Amino acid sequence: MRYEDWTFREAETRLREHQELRAALKLQAVPDYTTLYRFLRRLDDDTLERGWSETVRRLRGRRRRPVSAAIDGTGLSYNSVSTFFVRRLEQHAEHSSRHRRWLKWVIVVDVQQQILLAQRAHQGPGSDVRALPALLEVAARGAPIRLVLADAEFDSEPNHEYIRQRLGARSIIPAKRRGIPQGTIRNQMFRAFPKKPYRQRAKIETVFSTVKRKLSSRAPGRSLTIQIRQALLLGLACNLYRLRHPLPPQDVNRASIDYKGFKIPLSPLDTMFTKKRGQS
Repeated sequence: MRYEDWTFREAETRLREHQELRAALKLQAVPDYTTLYRFLRRLDDDTLERGWSETVRRLRGRRRRPVSAAIDGTGLSYNSVSTFFVRRLEQHAEHSSRHRRWLKWVIVVDVQQQILLAQRAHQGPGSDVRALPALLEVAARGAPIRLVLADAEFDSEPNHEYIRQRLGARSIIPAKRRGIPQGTIRNQMFRAFPKKPYRQRAKIETVFSTVKRKLSSRAPGRSLTIQIRQALLLGLACNLYRLRHPLPPQDVNRASIDYKGFKIPLSPLDTMFTKKRGQS
């Protein structure tokens, strides 16, 4: 359901329409949509975590090299109402309160493979600065970590100390711009921030974009418990998507051009036009 972004009713319809899908799932009859909802309510966190951990193990394979991990959060809608509709409703209604209910989904990502190593969800808005140690502890079970990248939301001296002392990894978290920060590591980040390795943190935004474009940007449900469960299933679906669509290896023979010091890869079609332009 989360892989195809189906609702419970849509899942029932698709199962009724496709006999091959029922055969693959070994279903003798089409379940009612209420049966799917009750199954989701009975699904415990341990079962979900075991399935998600298995995807991490398969994606990692025989890799033993420590990874660079990035942590960040994004918002998920609890329904299918468009933001344009909400804004128009607020503009024309006399006494309309703004939509403030949304779910915050926080993940830890291996920036090289772009797979999820840990995740949590809660009702937003809210800060997750204290949740960083628990998330990294879960992520370290799936892959050893050598570098942690995070934005200023997770800036705190205890977080730096946890990453460097407990995990034995390097931490790069920009200090919040509120005067000279307290703490040795935060002061170091403020005075000499390592910008070049921090650029890899942008890859977690790529993961968010991929999930919302290819899978879903919603965590539907009438209760907060169901919304959180939907968000965690979305993380599982993300790793399943990466199992089915692995990242292509870098092609060393692919043409590129040098523009102001940046290497820009060219597609085969661009390469053909570049050659023709040079010959003319």
